[in-house]
Amino acid sequence: QVQLVESGGGLVQAGGSLRLSCAASGRTFSFLAMGWFRQAPGKERETVAVITWNGLSTYYTDSVRGRFTISRDNARNTVYLQMNSLKPEDTAVYYCAATENYEKDYAPTVTHEYDYWGQGTQVTVSS
Repeated sequence: QVQLVESGGGLVQAGGSLRLSCAASGRTFSFLAMGWFRQAPGKERETVAVITWNGLSTYYTDSVRGRFTISRDNARNTVYLQMNSLKPEDTAVYYCAATENYEKDYAPTVTHEYDYWGQGTQVTVSS
């Protein structure tokens, strides 16, 4: 079992920045692919960014590429999402998720491939 706790959400003006953190516990963090996902009211949950267990490969959805950066610190069992140049359309509940994955250069990019989920943190971007 893996427990995930997100933090760092809040209210920010358009153009601002936030950094989300997700702390994992319960089992070894090293062989977990990690991802950030978001869900806006009335919309399906979507993939924002994912990262391989070794941190060497990442994926971003088109709408955030160049503005968001996913990273991880395996020594701290934590994954981060740095969000810059935020837009009102980034407003959503952001979820951290994990799945066991040993591939060095590929992390799953769809929600149903992730087994463990955090409770989510609200990000609101005002215009």
